[in-house]
Amino acid sequence: MTDVLRRYAEALNAWAEATALRMLTDVDRSDRQQWASISAEMSHEIQREIASAPTGELLKQRLAEQVTLIKSIPLDAAQRVHELTIKGLESSTRGDDIVQAIMASGDVAKSRAVLIARTEVARTSSLLTQSRAEYIGSTQYIWRTSGDSDVRPGHKAMNGKVFAWADPPEVEENGRYMRHHPGQIWNCRCFPEPIIPE
Repeated sequence: MTDVLRRYAEALNAWAEATALRMLTDVDRSDRQQWASISAEMSHEIQREIASAPTGELLKQRLAEQVTLIKSIPLDAAQRVHELTIKGLESSTRGDDIVQAIMASGDVAKSRAVLIARTEVARTSSLLTQSRAEYIGSTQYIWRTSGDSDVRPGHKAMNGKVFAWADPPEVEENGRYMRHHPGQIWNCRCFPEPIIPE
């Protein structure tokens, strides 16, 4: 009897695999459809928020500030090239050396663009969280870090502490203190966790 049941189970193997694969495929398709639907709804809601909610005004303001920062990249690069050329002429530097210095300034422009992108994404996210939280009555948040080895010492000291939206904490940044919320300073990956009133 055991042998018969074992052979029967083995005979069902191909059917069981096909059935399980079909079930998983159906679940996967359903998940993808649900995710696409939720993503479309989120996109629509963000567009509506930008157009009509108080937070939308913040997003428009941030856009204008980011456009100004991005436009400064080529202007800063041009200014550096001009300064390198003048210094080279003043010190009788060879043309090849000036060219190398100018080429290196292109790397500076690229790294500045990366810095702006990282910083502005985090800053906008943090400001949007603050705006939304304050809109629903939140007055405080908990400072949270990304929790890895790249977190700055001053930011590690803030982790888990409660601060008021209206009074940014003084945070140690390379030996000096600056007032800012998490995510609102260069290359910061920290974020505010809003405390929502009952």
